[in-house]
Amino acid sequence: SFPFRLFPLREYGMNRRAKPLTCQEIQAFKKSKEVMQRFVRAYQLMLRFYGIVLVNEETGELKRAENWAERFQNLNRYSHNNLRITRILKCLGEMGYEHYQVHLVKFFLTETLVKEMLPNVKRSALDYFLFTIRNKRKRRKLVHYAWQHFKPRSSFVWGPHNKLLKYK
Repeated sequence: SFPFRLFPLREYGMNRRAKPLTCQEIQAFKKSKEVMQRFVRAYQLMLRFYGIVLVNEETGELKRAENWAERFQNLNRYSHNNLRITRILKCLGEMGYEHYQVHLVKFFLTETLVKEMLPNVKRSALDYFLFTIRNKRKRRKLVHYAWQHFKPRSSFVWGPHNKLLKYK
């Protein structure tokens, strides 16, 4: 048997024995309905572990799970979860689930900046999660959303304030 990852990437992670994905492997995965269904199930499994539910498989819409309070305590306590979430976000992009990425990043921005429930996830959400979004327009929209809810706004360093003020 060979080491593998649940959310493989085209780069090495912490496990040096797990080989990075090739572009050919990504294309083969995307062509297999079974592989993609398993991928979505794995995503749902990890979301449940973090206290999140995938409400709509088509859109990627998310909500808090019933056990969210307990799971959020785990997220706040163990920062290694942030590395895993970054990996999941990158993998979603590789596998063609950019819409899932956007919803997951927005979920964490809302929970950290608006609801202030995940203070120990806030830096990762802003420094890493946001910048896994490949689509420039969608990323800008999320940066603007973060800026709108960041306190104090004058300390926001993830985008130029003059452009954020003009953002439509």
